[in-house]
Amino acid sequence: HYPVNHPCDHPQLISDDPNIFHIIREKRSILLQHPYESFDSSVERFLREASTDPKVLVIKMTLYRTSSDSRIIQYLIDAAQNGKQVAVVVELMARFDESANIKWAEALEEVGIHVTFGVIGLKTHSKVIFVVRRDYNGLQRYAHIGTGNYHAGTARQYCDLGLLTSDQVICEDITELFNYLTTGYAPVRKYQKLLTSPNMLKQALLARIKREISLHTPDTPGLIQFKSNALEDKDITKALYQASQAGVKINLIIRDSCRLRPGIKGLSDNISVISVVGRFLEHARIFYFHNGGDEEYFIGSADLMKRNLESRVEVVTPVEDKQLQARLREIIDVQ
Repeated sequence: HYPVNHPCDHPQLISDDPNIFHIIREKRSILLQHPYESFDSSVERFLREASTDPKVLVIKMTLYRTSSDSRIIQYLIDAAQNGKQVAVVVELMARFDESANIKWAEALEEVGIHVTFGVIGLKTHSKVIFVVRRDYNGLQRYAHIGTGNYHAGTARQYCDLGLLTSDQVICEDITELFNYLTTGYAPVRKYQKLLTSPNMLKQALLARIKREISLHTPDTPGLIQFKSNALEDKDITKALYQASQAGVKINLIIRDSCRLRPGIKGLSDNISVISVVGRFLEHARIFYFHNGGDEEYFIGSADLMKRNLESRVEVVTPVEDKQLQARLREIIDVQ
């Protein structure tokens, strides 16, 4: 009954300069919102140009779920055939896609791509592409970090967010991540900006909830806003109850299962929970903290579930550019 949705090209990716890496380097970070903005002319373009650009040396990515007619796979194969170093972390236990992912892994290995299957005991659920390019001023790193899978089909049906960035600190963190995922040996991983699970993300969220309580005053009231597919983790739930009791206002947009009960007198008076169900499946994750006026915004692959926070490899990135924060603010306010 719906008219066909036609995504638009991201306005910052429409440029006289045909090279996407020049655009990202100039803008530093670009926020993508699917399905309203085209997956093909942003994420797929990023990988397509990386596969043919003679200055690109390295491409690494995580692959949790992709479509049967995926151009992503072909671009990775093209990159390897063009002499680039390509490494892909394939999650073999992606539910419903186990056989497809085995097939993709075999196809990638046949052309000489370095395929690994993540860390034993942990699902690799993060959505990351990493590119190293020889720019005019030396080696430059570029990345895409998303909330959704590298799947052209779901990119037309799911609401997801992504960040194309040349932020060198974030890219240094992604270097650490892939050293861990592709070798299994990285005893000390010092992430400077990224929040990753299973070792950092949960504690980082709990610490920020606690900080919001400590900064809350009548003049600068605390505010926490989360958008997630699910809220099931009992420690996060308990911390949000404590923040509510301290007077911090909490808005939660939880599409699916939610362990927390809002509006209980003396426990969760200051918490509201809604679920947005519409034409497109709400799949993005946004984590916002007022932080005494020094606001923090994060997006990433992790839901607020025990499995995501403790037994999966997830990546959550800060969004620091004020214009990009304003776009996230608009999404939160509208919803």
